[in-house]
Amino acid sequence: MLKGVNLGCSFQVEDLGLLPYLEAWERQKTVHAEVVEGRRPPTLLLVEHPRVLTLGRGADGRNLLFPEEWYRTQGFELYWVERGGDVTYHGPGQLVGYPIFPVGRRVREFLRQIERAVIQVAEAYGVSAYPSPGYAGVWVRTRDPFGLEHEEKLCAIGVAVKQDVAFHGFALNVNTNLEDFSVIVPCGLVGKGVTSLQKLLGREVPLEEVKARVVEAFKTEFSKNSSAYDVGRAT
Repeated sequence: MLKGVNLGCSFQVEDLGLLPYLEAWERQKTVHAEVVEGRRPPTLLLVEHPRVLTLGRGADGRNLLFPEEWYRTQGFELYWVERGGDVTYHGPGQLVGYPIFPVGRRVREFLRQIERAVIQVAEAYGVSAYPSPGYAGVWVRTRDPFGLEHEEKLCAIGVAVKQDVAFHGFALNVNTNLEDFSVIVPCGLVGKGVTSLQKLLGREVPLEEVKARVVEAFKTEFSKNSSAYDVGRAT
């Protein structure tokens, strides 16, 4: 069994609110440098983005269903970034988390810990979720009106590690407009669907409530020797 990432200290939580992707990306880089240099503790950034597509290191563009310029004319921003994985979507109603944590070489177990934290959050809403071998992320099984079973992704995960410290992270669909995923092949996985807490529960879910549950789940997974963490809102 791989040894997990145990911070052994408090971690900060910084709530960026609704912020354009480029600004949040720059904030990630600043915080990452500070964590690497020991000038700040490990930090979990929480944020919502306006509509944006990001393509990771595994992307070559084939899972974009239209030319890049088409997306921009339709109100999507689009960026090629350094995280792992293929193309994914971020937008309002989706909770994005960037755990900027020291992980060393324990990247695989770090991904499993993020999955377990998100699964804890899903279970708090009565949703049975699970990881899928070979694919980072959190999934659920659903049935269509004909009784056929489908596997749908509730949360996408993709990270990068530089100087032993991780950045990028997860995107949990809370009240996300799932129609926006139809313009791509999400994560490059053909035949797989996407879902949200709102769709699964049949009601809108307060995002602030989900944030609090995510923080508690991360506290359980990553600072099991710690009894405190700090939460602040960026200004």
